[in-house]
Amino acid sequence: MSEAVGRLDAVRADVIRPLNQAEARIAAAALKEIAGSEPDVAALLKTESPLKQFLLAAFSLSPFLRDAATVRPTLLSFAINEPLEPALQALVVDARNAWRPVDDRIPTEGEVMTKLRTAKRALGFLLALADLARLFSARQTTHWLSLFAEACAASAIDHLLLAASESGKLRLVDPAEPSCGSGLIVLGMGKLGGRELNYSSDIDIVVFYDPETGILSDPVDASETYGRMMRRLIRILQDRTADGYVFRTDLRLRPDPGSTPLAVSVDAALVYYEGRGQNWERAAYIKARPVAGDMAAGENFMRLMTPFVFRKYLDYAAIADIHSIKRQIHSHKGHGAIAIKGHDIKLGRGGIREIEFFAQTQQLIAGGRMLPLRARETEAALAALAQANWISADIAAELTGAYWFLRDVEHRIQMVHDEQTHSLPTTDAELKRIALMMGFVDIQGFSARLESVLKTVEKRYARLFEQETKLSSGTGNLVFTGQQDDPDTLKTLAQLGFQRPADMSRLIRTWHYGRYRATQSAEARERLTELTPELLKAFGQSKRADEALLRFDSFLKGLPAGIQLFSLIANNPPLLALIVTIMSSAPRLADIVASKPHVFDGMLDPGLMVELPTRDYLFFRLTSFLGSARYYEERLDRLRIFAAEQRFLIGVRLLTGAISGEQAGRALTHLADLLIEAAFKAVTEEIEAAHGPYPGGRVVVMGMGKLGSFELTAGSDVDLILLYDYDEDVVESLGPKPLDVQRYFTRVTQRLIAALSAPMAEGTVFEVDMRLRPSGNKGPVATRINAFRKYQQEEAWTWEHMALTRARLICGEPSLMAEARHVIDAVLATEPDRGKIAADVGEMRALIDKEKPPRDIWDLKLIPGGLIDIEFIAQYLRLIAPTKGPVPQTYGATTKEVIDLLGGVMMAPSDRDTVLQALRLFSELSQIIRLCVDGPFDPADAPAGLIERLCRAGDCPDIRTLQGEVKRLSKAVRSVFDKTIKAGLAAG
Repeated sequence: MSEAVGRLDAVRADVIRPLNQAEARIAAAALKEIAGSEPDVAALLKTESPLKQFLLAAFSLSPFLRDAATVRPTLLSFAINEPLEPALQALVVDARNAWRPVDDRIPTEGEVMTKLRTAKRALGFLLALADLARLFSARQTTHWLSLFAEACAASAIDHLLLAASESGKLRLVDPAEPSCGSGLIVLGMGKLGGRELNYSSDIDIVVFYDPETGILSDPVDASETYGRMMRRLIRILQDRTADGYVFRTDLRLRPDPGSTPLAVSVDAALVYYEGRGQNWERAAYIKARPVAGDMAAGENFMRLMTPFVFRKYLDYAAIADIHSIKRQIHSHKGHGAIAIKGHDIKLGRGGIREIEFFAQTQQLIAGGRMLPLRARETEAALAALAQANWISADIAAELTGAYWFLRDVEHRIQMVHDEQTHSLPTTDAELKRIALMMGFVDIQGFSARLESVLKTVEKRYARLFEQETKLSSGTGNLVFTGQQDDPDTLKTLAQLGFQRPADMSRLIRTWHYGRYRATQSAEARERLTELTPELLKAFGQSKRADEALLRFDSFLKGLPAGIQLFSLIANNPPLLALIVTIMSSAPRLADIVASKPHVFDGMLDPGLMVELPTRDYLFFRLTSFLGSARYYEERLDRLRIFAAEQRFLIGVRLLTGAISGEQAGRALTHLADLLIEAAFKAVTEEIEAAHGPYPGGRVVVMGMGKLGSFELTAGSDVDLILLYDYDEDVVESLGPKPLDVQRYFTRVTQRLIAALSAPMAEGTVFEVDMRLRPSGNKGPVATRINAFRKYQQEEAWTWEHMALTRARLICGEPSLMAEARHVIDAVLATEPDRGKIAADVGEMRALIDKEKPPRDIWDLKLIPGGLIDIEFIAQYLRLIAPTKGPVPQTYGATTKEVIDLLGGVMMAPSDRDTVLQALRLFSELSQIIRLCVDGPFDPADAPAGLIERLCRAGDCPDIRTLQGEVKRLSKAVRSVFDKTIKAGLAAG
């Protein structure tokens, strides 16, 4: 393989130059110090040979090499005396044999670690000098580093197997060759697999085991035994000791590393790759090869993996796969010139990754049919593509030259301080160091050559997918392949508005593992990959981008499938905007979507934002949805599903401004009416099936509070009263299990409450509150109509009559509905004691102030001058209205309509306008807040999107202005309330 088998003294005098005179003096002092203990070095310094000049230059340019030789002078003596390739080969053999027993004594783990580190130190030092001297090319350097890493991994594995055998955990086939027949497979991935390691490379390996080989004492312990072995392998290779380290070792390219052990069984791996293997894993396996352990088993595993990596047919699906990878690691082209300072030689534009990807994409497309294209090494792959006329010979030569030039630059960057970095320095002084190490005389020459190479690569890379311009992120890298964060991607995420880019990058990578049902199919992952740039851009504009993305992740977890939705979002920008609005503005809605993904189906209706959710609209959809339900429980489950979906869709309309808060209240109330009626019908049919009809029995359901006045919010419960009547001559129902009258109608009520509010798998329809029935919680759950009439006319308190002003019959037997309506009208038509009512209303409001004070100004219901004050004003006006003459019809009216109707006669116009203005604002804000958040609203902790929506609703530029408006109006309403009550007291 060699182009040079000579020694360091074959170096040319002008191959490199010292960084400057100061550094040259430091290098000379270091060489002089080494010469004190190494006669060979002392003899060299007495000459004016090219080798002496080279060492002075090398030590001035690489502090790492200088320090390494100073600490261990024998390294330099070894380097200048030994023939290069035989010396390197001997070091590889030393590493490979580090595990072997000496005089029948198995070396300890510490001894193995020392041997490997000693050999690595010598090999790295010798290679770096040969590389800088241009006696070795980058091709040879990478080959020797890879060969050595392979030897170290194999030696460590043999040691661990032998140690496990000695402890009784394993029964080896042949202790003299521990790996042979063990079924333990160690694959080298990435640059190790392609024999292209750099000086500071991690070694990427994946480890599989075959539990059927019979070497385990207890096969049940396979995962634990091999997992412990791999942790020791990492320690042997990468722990830093006084002797340094061997290689940082990364096992994260194994299947789904977040949820699998360090060593995976062969069967589990094959099942994973067949069902959930990702595009980037296909690309990674192009370079994979067995490097340690049972080599025969490893080769067999690679044969089994071939259909996964190289598809049999060159079809559109395969090309879509490749384009999917392209989308994942696309670097945006066209935003400014390539900057040399600080440029990432590996991942940056025109860098090493683009050359590797250029080859790998085409290998994946055509490698299934053209076996010669399955080369692991980048150079060989480019040559094979040219040989197959897949690319021109000129392009292959151009990219091959660029590849090795960039690898040279990468090596020199790492040679300075032995750091795992691929980025050029950002200062002229340090950039000059790299230029001189590359053999250039100044920065200008080096920069010009490097820029030319980077632009050449970028141009070829761009043309590979020149039809894919829309895939550019428009901002920078968005790389989510593999296991490690791409630095440029983190910068891009930060620029997009994410506060924790590393966490968000890690989150997005998990989407591609197929752990969610929505991302288990390859097609779904491809669609999601296509969508990701636009998704991130949209979330980034939502201010609290991290929170929004986390909510979207919760949504993904709950989705039963993803491909249809992802395709729809990709082709429907308004739908994407809607999702972002929900995730960034409404945590409560986002939680609903995450826990009940089916509610999202309704968002796919193109008429969602156009059609108002009227009673007829909702009735038609509910009737269709219940149509095929045959059983009681099935009907109730469908009611729960429909309730969740339609509440959500009404909320979405409100959130986006398609409907107002007042319209939302009416729509939510229509929905509640229909659901209660459907549940009531199902319950009465079920009761009659079990207990028969009750002769002469009549039942109605009456809505109270916000349900009665069409003002429900997203979080409202429903206040119900159930009234009934029956034939006095009948003592029980007529069914197979007859019930007496009290138990019969109590059972109807209890079953209705359970149907509406019992928590089931599909949630609840509504929480039900029956405390407004006569005698409250102490009375029976169902009330006979004559008892209701007597109570309201003779016993009810003022607050109960206030509640009655909002009563409305929802459903039930028509004649009883008419009778109940007559009771309501009669009670409210009675001429009241105005002074007593005013006193009672004032006293009630004072008691609420004392016992339930508001949390803060945003407690819009309870603040002085808030919604309770406004509702009390409306109810007070309705109760005293008979004192002013004929009363306009207010049955089923909203609070706004009552104040409109009665306030014009009974209030000063300015007071009425003030109350209506406050009611509009407070109702709108309350509807939005209840929709978006559970619990108290705190502007300091609220999503930015919600703040924006509230400000828009209040027509205010910012939240402080809106808060000031709430304070102004609430103060004005409290003044009107006090004036109204005082006037009533004076009149009484």
